[in-house]
Amino acid sequence: MGTPSTVLIVPGLRDHVAEHWQTLLAAQLPGAHSVPPMGREALDCAARVEAIEQALSAIVGPVVIVAHSGGCLAVAHWAAQTGQAGRVRGALLAVPPDFDTPLPAGYPAIDALRAAGWFPVPRQRLPFPSLVASSQDDPLAALDRVQALARDWGSRTVDLGAVGHLNPASGFGEWPQAMALIAALDGGSVQATGRALSASSC
Repeated sequence: MGTPSTVLIVPGLRDHVAEHWQTLLAAQLPGAHSVPPMGREALDCAARVEAIEQALSAIVGPVVIVAHSGGCLAVAHWAAQTGQAGRVRGALLAVPPDFDTPLPAGYPAIDALRAAGWFPVPRQRLPFPSLVASSQDDPLAALDRVQALARDWGSRTVDLGAVGHLNPASGFGEWPQAMALIAALDGGSVQATGRALSASSC
C-alpha cells in the first residue's frame, strides 16, 4: 500500500462550524491538515487557491484532498494552476455547488462570485484521481449539473442519496462514509486513529 497519505481538508463558503463533518473528520485524523475556513464574506478565489497551495506545501509526502461544497471548486481552480498536483493521490469532492445557477438566499450572488474570480468554473480534467459525492436533493446544485461537472473533471461518482447539502442544516454531523471513500482513494491506506470503514458500508 505504500506510505499513507496525509488528508488535506478544504472547506467551502463558510466559517468554522464545530459540528460540521469536516471538523469532526479532522478530529478523527490527528495527522490531517485543514485549509482555514474562508467565511462567506471573504470570497476571493485567488486567496483560496493560495491557501490550498500553502497548506499542501506544509505537508510532507502524498496527500488526499477532502473538499466540501465551494471547496471543491476551489480545488479545481487550484489544480489548474499548481505545480504540486503530482503529490495528490486523490480528491474526495463532496457536493460541489452549481455556481452558474443562482444559489439560495443567504449564499453569494452570481455577480459577487464573478467579481471574486470564480468564473469560469474550471471544466478541464483534473490531474489526479477524484471522486465526486453527489446528493439527490442538494439545494445548491441539481444532480444532473453535478454529474456533468464530474464528467468534465474525469471524476468517478458516488450517489449519496437524499442528503441535502451534506452539512449540519441537512443533518450532517458525522459522515461515516467519508473514511471509506478516503481509504479507497488512497489505495486502502490512510493515516487515522479510528477504524476505517469498509467500502461496502458506503
